[in-house]
Parts: sequence; structure tokens; C-alpha cells
Amino acid sequence: MYFDSLAELWQMGVHGPWVWSAYGICVALIALNVVWAVHRGRRVRRDIRGLIRRQSLQEKQ
Repeated sequence: MYFDSLAELWQMGVHGPWVWSAYGICVALIALNVVWAVHRGRRVRRDIRGLIRRQSLQEKQ
């Protein structure tokens, strides 16, 4: 293994803060993208249900 301990892995010389912050930002953006997609999917399904409901009410009249 390149690093002898977990502390060295965490610090990565002087590059640790940059590397781990980049990983953190990537994970946060991926999580945000998943949350946004789930929220948007629910909203689209709700809108489609409303549209179908309105169309069925118009057909009954």
C-alpha cells in the first residue's frame, strides 16, 4: 500500500485537504442530484395524475 497508516492516507502529505474536499463536494453534488431527481419525479407524477383526473371529469360532462 502507498500509505503506511490511515493518518497518512488522510493527510496525503500537503494535498489531503484538497483531495478530501473534492471528494466531499462530489459526493454532495451526487446526493443533491439524486434528491432533486426524486423530488422532480414525484412532482411530475402528481401533475400527470391531476391532468388525467381533469380529463376524465371533462369526458363525463
